[in-house]
Amino acid sequence: MSIAEPLSKTPLPEPSLDTLPGLWSRSLIAWPDGRRDTTTWVNWFQGPGLYLDLRQPEGRPDFSNTASLAELTPEGMDWLARQEGFAGELVHEDGWFEWRRDIDFQPQAVYSDMGKLWIEGETMIEEGKDIPYIEHWHREPIGTTPCWGAKLRDRDTGQKGAIVRMGSLFMFARERLYDVPGGMSLLDCLAGAEDIAAAQSFLDCEISQGAVTSAGWILQRSSLPFREGKPLSPILGGQTLQTADTDRDGKPAARFWEITDLRGTPALDFLPNGVQS
Repeated sequence: MSIAEPLSKTPLPEPSLDTLPGLWSRSLIAWPDGRRDTTTWVNWFQGPGLYLDLRQPEGRPDFSNTASLAELTPEGMDWLARQEGFAGELVHEDGWFEWRRDIDFQPQAVYSDMGKLWIEGETMIEEGKDIPYIEHWHREPIGTTPCWGAKLRDRDTGQKGAIVRMGSLFMFARERLYDVPGGMSLLDCLAGAEDIAAAQSFLDCEISQGAVTSAGWILQRSSLPFREGKPLSPILGGQTLQTADTDRDGKPAARFWEITDLRGTPALDFLPNGVQS
């Protein structure tokens, strides 16, 4: 018997690249040695081929007085370094789903992120291939149109980015400017940093979730808490995308992205009558 028991007589559709797009929240991860985690906040946002994922542990410190990367305290940095998150493309080959990571909040893992997916009632089960784990996923009710996503490249720095929108929900990701040492945790990287500025730079990787509202594209949850409540303000121009950002000291800045891979038809706003554009 698997970890999950059927919860409903109305099953979800069988997992495939066509049926997976949407927002999925995780209620459990369990390992064969008996360890379980039911408290980490996890959202996986699957778009048309492209995905973004943010995972934040419990015990979040108070970041209300932190307005920029430069203002992060050691206590806050310790919690931030325990986050996980990634963005890239989901592929399905030979019965295995693989979440390929173009962007990873943690240092690059030595193993691939591959697993099998199946449905039990209202729960989708994921079983890892290289690491023996079981995860429980639940589809959240969100709008399904518009549905689009894009891989991005910063015009000035070459940093990778990603954006996915479905209905009134979106997620956005930007990799850090400098590579972190492989084969280590982010906590280890911070501990070995030459100074606090270098440690803060290791954390400067954004994975954010937000909503498209009448006030704009507002970031609601982020791997960088000082970004929460801020507008993303995307502006589309042919094969380019402009977004609002802040510099190290919290001053407003703009980023200019080249769209390197577009899936679906971009839609940036709501029309005044509530019909999505």
